[in-house]
Amino acid sequence: MAQGRVLWFTGLSGAGKSTLASALYQELVSAGISAELLDGDAVRENLSKGLGFSKADRDMNVRRIGFVAGLLARHGVTVLVSAISPYNDTRREVLASLPNATEIFVDAPLSTVTERDVKGLYLKAIAGEIAHFTGVSDPYEAPTQPDLHLKTDLLSVDACLEQLRPLAGLHQEVPA
Repeated sequence: MAQGRVLWFTGLSGAGKSTLASALYQELVSAGISAELLDGDAVRENLSKGLGFSKADRDMNVRRIGFVAGLLARHGVTVLVSAISPYNDTRREVLASLPNATEIFVDAPLSTVTERDVKGLYLKAIAGEIAHFTGVSDPYEAPTQPDLHLKTDLLSVDACLEQLRPLAGLHQEVPA
């Protein structure tokens, strides 16, 4: 059985991680490639329920996501992880433990993610109404050398997908 891979999408809430991972997931499934999507919010709700937002709890959440991603990848699955994963050291530790791992920095400035935030959470965090909000009152440590850096305030979803497909094992057909 061929070993799978892990594409780890990291970035601020609202940067486009889930949008890109979901779109790529649909393409993988349509191409008949065994794939799973591990969304940070869904994992936190189901696998990491009860964890808070301290550094230790966030690190534990990222390690749990990494553990599941590694199990799936070792069984030939292409795993798309969409998780803020705010701390460089923990993210690097987890990525180093995974087979065929690729770090994808989904990057959008605070002004852009605040505009995209339909729930108004960034504005509440900026006003001090929400504590421990990543990128506002808690740190987000951007990757220093990601395998792919997507600036989603400048690139369309399609332009991002063009760069993601080869990393996911999708080969575009060359027109005749």
